[in-house]
Order: sequence, then C-alpha cells, then structure tokens
Amino acid sequence: MVEKSVALVTGASSGIGESFARLLAQRGHDLVLVARRADRLEAVAGQTTREHGAAAEVLVADLESDEGIRIVEARLSDASRPVELVVNNAGFGTSGRFHEMPVEAEEAEIKLNVLALVRLTHVALTGMVERGHGGVINVSSVAAYQPTPESATYAATKAFVSSFTNAIHEELNGTGVKAMVLAPGFTHTEFHERAGVDAPSQLPEFLWQSADEVVTAALKAYESGRAVCVPGPINSVAAAVSGAMPAGVSRRIAALVTKRAH
Repeated sequence: MVEKSVALVTGASSGIGESFARLLAQRGHDLVLVARRADRLEAVAGQTTREHGAAAEVLVADLESDEGIRIVEARLSDASRPVELVVNNAGFGTSGRFHEMPVEAEEAEIKLNVLALVRLTHVALTGMVERGHGGVINVSSVAAYQPTPESATYAATKAFVSSFTNAIHEELNGTGVKAMVLAPGFTHTEFHERAGVDAPSQLPEFLWQSADEVVTAALKAYESGRAVCVPGPINSVAAAVSGAMPAGVSRRIAALVTKRAH
C-alpha cells in the first residue's frame, strides 16, 4: 500500500485553512489539522475522512503561545511521520488606530502572524531539505503591498511574511523544496468579524472571493513552482499598482478603503 503524502494546515478550523484541508484531501493528501478549537477541527477531520478518505490527525494548539508552537514543532520534527506540505495559514488582524489599541493584542498578532510562522517554517524546511522534497505555503495578504492605516500591525506582519517567503523561495533553488507566499484579497471568512470590521456589507461583492477560489488558485500556483500567488485579477492588479506607487499615495488609498470597510 502506497502511503499518502501528509499536509499540515494551521488555522484549519475555518475559512481559508478549512478550505485548504478539504481541497488537499480531495487531491489525495492525508492531513494534520492545527487550530485552537477542538470541536471545529474534529468536524473538519470528519468531513475530509468521510468525503475523501483522508486520514486526519487533529492537533489542538494555540500558536499565540510558546507551548502551542512547540506542540506543532514536535510534530513537524517527527522523522517517522514526515510532512510533505506545510500551510502556515493561522493569523488574525486588529482594526483601529494603533495608539488606541491594547498593545497586548498587537503583540499577540505579531507572535501568531510572524513568530509562529517563522518557527514552523524553519523546522519544516530543515527536514524537507534533508529529504530533498516538500514545501511550504505561507499565507500573507494584499495588505502586504502598502502601509494600511487602521490595520497598521496586520499589514506590517503580512509584509514580513511576503518578504521572508520570497527570500526563502530563492534560497531553496536546487534543493527540491518549494516555498510560496499566498496573498489573497477580500475573502469571505470569519477574519473580518474577528477584526471588528464590517467589510462584507460595506464593499461591493465583485471585490470578494470565496475561500475555495483562493485555495484553488494557490494550489495551482504552488504545483507550478511559483514564488507568489495573488489570486484573482483584481487583486493581482491592486498588488502590482500598490507596490509601484510611492508610499504616500498608496497609504492614502489604503486609508480610504479601510474607512469604507468600517
């Protein structure tokens, strides 16, 4: 019996992470599902097993904590159960003027969006490079392409993820291991509700994608060996234009969008 390759997905209990779990199972992967909410993880695991025959391991871990990060690091370090693909999707955003926000929440955001991602990427790549195959998809955002007033910390963390993953992609040339950054735009998930933003009702539907649309584009781009995936033509144009603009212009445009989203 040929063993299936294993994909580990963080933030797998909902949204883009849950979509990654389902679509990877559909493509023949077994799964390690990571999130804080055991009941939601069990539901996703059950669905992927019933519908696609995937073996789904549930790993309850809070990646805002050192202990949670260590739990996932230990699983990724287990050479007897190698992981072929890691999707670092867990993350959250905060909304408001930085000086008015509780600094503890900003610190937690940095720890989850940046530190946990760096540590899990490091331990995953160590084993993958030794084996000569595997890969990592790190989830960023189109917010990475410009300073974003009212979401200053979130956009800065995603700019880190994009720069970090692009550099690693280049470092991995010739190793057989891949790294790709996924930078979605407005996506129908629980993200905006947690961030306290009423974007779905304030912005036109044509700006939005479903989580499945984002993940389908991501997996196609990953399989072709790309370094960056910005799913959807509107998002691709927005990222290209924002990246080419002077910061003073792009941050003012971003401020107008975030004000409308509120």
